[in-house]
Amino acid sequence: MTEEDPSDDSLTAASYLICRAAHAIAFNSDALIDRQALTELSSCLLHTLPVLRELEDKLHSSSISTIATALDALSKAAEVASASASSSIDFESSRRSRLYLVISSRQTSRRLSCATRDLYVALSLLPFSSSALDKVEAIRDRLVAVEFRASSAVEEVLDKIESAVCDQASDRAYANHILSLVADVSGVSHDPLTLRVELDKLRAEVAESRERKDLAEAVQMDQIVSFLSISDAVSSFREREERYLSKRNRLGNQPLQPLQPFLCPITGDVMDEPVETSFGHTFEKSAIEKWFAEGNCTCPLTMTPLSVDDLRPNYTLKKSIEEWRERNRIITIANLKTMFESNDEQEVLHSLDRLAEFCKEDSHRDWIVFENYLPVLVGLLERKSLEIRCRALFVLYILARDSDDTKQEQLAGIDKLIEFVVMSLGRRSEERKLAVALLLELSRTELIRSKIGKARGCIFLLVTTTNDGNQAATDATLLLENLSYLDENVVKMAKANYFKPLLRCLGSGNDDVKKIMVTTLAEIELPDQSKAALLRDGALDVLLHLVKHSDPDIKTMAVKSLQSLSTLPENGVKMISEGALSPLLDLLRHHHYTAYHILSELAATTIMNIISSAVDLKDDESLILLKSDDDIFWLFSLVNLTGPSIQRSILRTFYALCHLTSAEDIKYKLKQCNAIEVLIPHCQNNNILVRLNAIKLLSCLTEDIDASVLADSSCLQTLQSIIKTSKDDEEIAASMNIISNLPADFLQIIQWLLEGNGLVAIIQFLKNAKLGGPSKNDIIENAARALCHFTIPTNFECQKKAVQAGVISDLLHLLACGTSLSKRYAAISLAQFSENSFKLTKPVEKPWGFFCCAAAPEEVCIVHNGVCSVEQSFCLLEAEAVLPLVRLLSEPDITVNEAALIALSTLIVDERLQSGSKLLFQMNGIAPIIKLLNSESPDVQVKAALVLERIFRLEEYKKIYGASAQMPLICITHKGNSMVRALAAKILAHLNVLHEQSSYF
Repeated sequence: MTEEDPSDDSLTAASYLICRAAHAIAFNSDALIDRQALTELSSCLLHTLPVLRELEDKLHSSSISTIATALDALSKAAEVASASASSSIDFESSRRSRLYLVISSRQTSRRLSCATRDLYVALSLLPFSSSALDKVEAIRDRLVAVEFRASSAVEEVLDKIESAVCDQASDRAYANHILSLVADVSGVSHDPLTLRVELDKLRAEVAESRERKDLAEAVQMDQIVSFLSISDAVSSFREREERYLSKRNRLGNQPLQPLQPFLCPITGDVMDEPVETSFGHTFEKSAIEKWFAEGNCTCPLTMTPLSVDDLRPNYTLKKSIEEWRERNRIITIANLKTMFESNDEQEVLHSLDRLAEFCKEDSHRDWIVFENYLPVLVGLLERKSLEIRCRALFVLYILARDSDDTKQEQLAGIDKLIEFVVMSLGRRSEERKLAVALLLELSRTELIRSKIGKARGCIFLLVTTTNDGNQAATDATLLLENLSYLDENVVKMAKANYFKPLLRCLGSGNDDVKKIMVTTLAEIELPDQSKAALLRDGALDVLLHLVKHSDPDIKTMAVKSLQSLSTLPENGVKMISEGALSPLLDLLRHHHYTAYHILSELAATTIMNIISSAVDLKDDESLILLKSDDDIFWLFSLVNLTGPSIQRSILRTFYALCHLTSAEDIKYKLKQCNAIEVLIPHCQNNNILVRLNAIKLLSCLTEDIDASVLADSSCLQTLQSIIKTSKDDEEIAASMNIISNLPADFLQIIQWLLEGNGLVAIIQFLKNAKLGGPSKNDIIENAARALCHFTIPTNFECQKKAVQAGVISDLLHLLACGTSLSKRYAAISLAQFSENSFKLTKPVEKPWGFFCCAAAPEEVCIVHNGVCSVEQSFCLLEAEAVLPLVRLLSEPDITVNEAALIALSTLIVDERLQSGSKLLFQMNGIAPIIKLLNSESPDVQVKAALVLERIFRLEEYKKIYGASAQMPLICITHKGNSMVRALAAKILAHLNVLHEQSSYF
């Protein structure tokens, strides 16, 4: 075959076109045509290429004309397939209408089906070798199976368009909806100008179809264009307004009565869906269908035979009825405006209801706007009537809901619209709900959205509404999100206690925005509820990230925000678990000596708050606060290396650490680094707060302290001065606690305190206890404990000075009205006084001389068998302290029980056993002591058993109380410790339950 052989050229052309078509179809990523069918066609074309190459050997032996014809057919089919597939995605060309490509997707599918069928036929005409026939047959089988159709999304849209065209739909809202669906599947913006341009292109495509003599397509497209032209995108708001006003001005002022042909002969009402019989009579569709359903088969007017199949829609009459209705509605809407000027509330409400009815139709909403009702409705929001305001809001909401033009061009220009609607936010729930819904719709327009955020009190009221728990709350949340596009609005929301937009800006905004937001958060006075919510919503992670920011201002404000949040204990606990301490300690480590001193102060305060919250941790929570001893020593060293603000925070931090479950370990480490020696000078610090916190921390560390540490300094003098002159209860309580921590046997310190009138100061605080008040409790408790140092039995002179100062009456008051601790220490002091009472009792002098000349005998104490007094012998009986001490035996605090037992036991020592036991019996004190045998405290059990062991030596009390004591004593022999078991056995021996010589226990 020569180079000029046409068969050779046809083969080359066919191969080229098939290859191009295969690639065009393969790279079709559009969703208008079903993707699976296009992929299958592309695969078949690619498999055809190697088979065509085998035809080169056949060109010499076969009919050239037959092969050329088949190859030409193959080329044409491939070219059609390529063009059809390409046209469905030809979005790059600005000339083509994307809307047209969607609407013509079914025609495109049909062209692809035809091209595929032609490929099938052309392949059957070519003389392939026997070895290639199997491959060709496989390709042809696949081509037969290919089915082309529009994608499911496109098919759904096309069905809706066909239905609307068939029903001659004229609803503008529905046309808007369909146009938006077409725009979505074609990738066209919803911008009105873009849609208008696309509709113009669609009209041009229809004109081209008509020029191509494709009349069927042109007619169908004309109907679709006519329907879509109803939508808002075709004409502007002003154009529609001008057309409406021009039409309304031609209609007159009075509604027309319906014409006779408009009335259904069956119902007598104006028809909605008129249908015509073959005889020319018209009925309402639903009425005539009901007529047939009841078994009738004749015309209701002529009684001639009639069936449902004889009915057909009367579109002409339907259109006339719609035009009549439209005319009357326009006139009614225009005339209704005067009704709103009435002072009759019911008349205004009725008119609003009529407007709401008209608003159900999309076109009617435009007419209401064209009639300038918007300012009228806004004016109604000033009325006093709740019902009027609510219905006016409802109508405004409907008008604003579906028309951007209405919102942009009309509502935006109404004076005080936003102001009046915002006022409704602060009223009753039903009005607030409507107001929020209206503002939400208006906020979708940027021009109005900016006005909403600026309205006074609007954002605050919206934030309040988010707590309503109903649809209004949901709408308010959405509205706040819409308003959060402006930084100033986000700041207002934060100041109104709504922080979600602010947190979002902190996490994703640029540095300028972050600085604004973190500064806002740092400067707001947050309630506890907001502090907790912020951490729940993720503020901690964002702020810890900002702590590492390079901008020192952002870093400082982030730490200030953390400081504010850390004042809530539950937040502090969360900060510990989330590892917030480490970056804050790093800040303090690297910045306390830099120019950013405020940053160090904030970091130190935040650390203090966080660790202070750790006192709320449960015992089983093992969270690491300070990682190592080095951290503890370094942090405490800052007490001498920083200014007052940081010093105060560091001291308070360690004070908090000393109140944790691991306090003993912390105290030990602090003593290792000579913390006491460091703190003593600060007890005289000129800064009141530093001094206070130094004293408080020192009070935690002076338990079991070597008294010489304080004796060699002026610290004691300072503490006495504080006790006498300070007006700060915390400082006084801490100073008193240090004194009470001192060892009672360190007489030098006691003497110094006496010389400095320390005892007088302590007793004075006990006297103030009579005034009561929870803020005084710590002072009273520590004073009562400190007093125990001045009542030790070995220091009689000190005891005497205390009694002379009137301390006994103060101790009795504590027994009655004090806290558990103050009662305990008061009982201990009374016990120590009582230990010396027997020695100080004045013996009774025997009378001498003549009885008539003898002085009256002095009253003898029944316990001490001598002359007693409070001032001279510190006698508990004379002080009337026995009964109050007996009452303490029933207190819930076991330490109080123990102290009372110690005091009462002093009444039954040695030769005082008989008289003391009698006194306890008279005061009903023996039964409570027996009950204490069941105490959970082994110490209390031992002391109760010691007292009872003495009392039950006396036969009279064994008879009275032996039976009630027996069972508790037996229980002790089974469960008590060795000491109390032995005592119990001894008492049981007194009660004749065991032998005296029994040594089992």
